[in-house]
Amino acid sequence: MSGGVDSSVAAALLLREGYDVVGCFMRLGSPGETLDTLMTPAEAEHAVALQASSEKRVSLAQARGGAGVFGAGAKGTLQAQPKIGHQGCCSINDANDARVVAGQLGVPFYVCNFKKDFGRIINYFVDEYAQGRTPNPCVRCNDWLKFGKLHEYAQQIGAEFVASGHYARIGEHAGAPALLRGVDASKDQSYVLFGVPRAQLGKMMLPIGHMHKTQIRELAREFGLPVFDKPDSQEICFVPDNDYAGLVERVRPELRREGAIVDAQGNVLGTHQGQHHFTIGQRRGLGVALGDRVYVTSKDAATNTVVVGDGSLLRSTQCVAHEANWLCEPPAGEIRVFAKYRYNTPPARASARVVPPDESAPSPSGRVGSFGVVFDEPQTAVAPGQAVVLYAEESPDVVLAGGWIARAME
Repeated sequence: MSGGVDSSVAAALLLREGYDVVGCFMRLGSPGETLDTLMTPAEAEHAVALQASSEKRVSLAQARGGAGVFGAGAKGTLQAQPKIGHQGCCSINDANDARVVAGQLGVPFYVCNFKKDFGRIINYFVDEYAQGRTPNPCVRCNDWLKFGKLHEYAQQIGAEFVASGHYARIGEHAGAPALLRGVDASKDQSYVLFGVPRAQLGKMMLPIGHMHKTQIRELAREFGLPVFDKPDSQEICFVPDNDYAGLVERVRPELRREGAIVDAQGNVLGTHQGQHHFTIGQRRGLGVALGDRVYVTSKDAATNTVVVGDGSLLRSTQCVAHEANWLCEPPAGEIRVFAKYRYNTPPARASARVVPPDESAPSPSGRVGSFGVVFDEPQTAVAPGQAVVLYAEESPDVVLAGGWIARAME
């Protein structure tokens, strides 16, 4: 439970269906937070006791008769008072919102301390920019935390499922559990869930994926949830001011150094204070005025060089993705797909095939498989570091696989 309307309604729907629900908030870390900002003294004392031993946490959950994190268990009356099982939060306001909703629904509420684990995502984010790529931390968070660490926590307390308020669905494809697009195309989040391990699909619940956002807010009103009109988050949670470059420099101050802005022929057009200030396809704030509209077409982290040019230089006909995660059996040959290479870019018709893995490629997730994608039509700003997700051509709602773009080719 993130404190937003989507996860709040997801919990309420599961309760209405008779599930035994436990709310979990992921504490990722925010400046100035302390244990007592989130808990009463009695709750804080209880939280410290729970942290002292994982066995106590498990036995407490079992004594509750509970099934877990949005889990399925005995379908009966739930506790009326929420309990905080851990400490802290990412956003104190969001944690308080989640806590209020859990209390109103009468479900136990645990704040899971993932701050240390979240440091891995921030390091990934900084390292990607340092190497000239464009990261997507939200996908990594879903992969490593929401459907990684949270599944481990669910097992500790005897939960059968992990549910979330994502706009996607769990269905069936070729006789096996499958990840499907959300019905609300404008909110579909199947792209950011591609990294979920295939084995966990049968243990996921996505209660709102078959609805539109307007329906969710209407249901929140009907349930009397105080977050019914809470705005959607539009920022990366650990960069609330949207100053990505500032965060990168605070972690890696040596990256702030002067470099050249050049054209495709290598002519120097200006200077910059670090290639991490730019992303592929960017056209505003370049610091050069050439009369015609120009874009960042490539970057070289080794030389700290940014290349700009006209839009035609952004076109790619194919790409190779590493860290492949197949949610079906990997194909033996070429298959027809829809390939989505940015969250807000419509899927493009393409062909895909498994290619030999690059053993030397970095693999933060530990996955070493690779696949290649050839687009039917050239695509714009296919950026290394972003995810490319494959959907079945014959069943466009079905996610087949996803990976991280290593390189794009003309």
